[in-house]
Amino acid sequence: MQKKGYFISSEGPEGAGKTTVMQLLGERLVKEGYDVVMTREPGGIKISEKIRSIILDNEHTMMDSRTEALLYAAARRQHLVEKIQPSLEAGKIVICDRFIDSSLAYQGYARGIGVEEILSINQFAIGQTMPDKTLLFDIEPSLGLKRINAHSTREKNRLDVESLYFHQKVREGYLSLVEQYPERIQVIDASKSLEEVLEEAYKMVKMELGIFR
Repeated sequence: MQKKGYFISSEGPEGAGKTTVMQLLGERLVKEGYDVVMTREPGGIKISEKIRSIILDNEHTMMDSRTEALLYAAARRQHLVEKIQPSLEAGKIVICDRFIDSSLAYQGYARGIGVEEILSINQFAIGQTMPDKTLLFDIEPSLGLKRINAHSTREKNRLDVESLYFHQKVREGYLSLVEQYPERIQVIDASKSLEEVLEEAYKMVKMELGIFR
């Protein structure tokens, strides 16, 4: 019988550097012989990428918070059934840049819709599929936004230009999720150097994968 795959998600406020770190981590695991699928949310597959372009479009500032939440859940559902679940069933390691915790922190907590309400919407979308482990790249919002502004080539989406207060609420939301799911979510200090953050993430993931092989 083929092994069930392993599902790792990465989370964090804007400018935490998680995308870069997880890309490097995935490449490192592939070199070590692991069968890794790298993906992202919203997106990962054609339909979800189209929804992503709608959600993050800077011109869509009039978007209602619940509309935003429902679009994220719709993109997540399609991504799950088309890419994540088949990869896990094939015994692969799935590394996903954001998953359900983003919706809980951004829409549930920061937008003020309610974490339980967003959880309910997303449980309908994903059923029982949750990450086996989530790495939360934690950073002070002011530092994260400073990093974004320093990278002139980085495209700034609709969430990047939200107020500092909004980003502070996002971080609060994430830290509250750590208290709620302490066994699944592990915190990494993303204010450290790229090399230090990558090494810490690598050690955490390898510890989890020690029982996978």
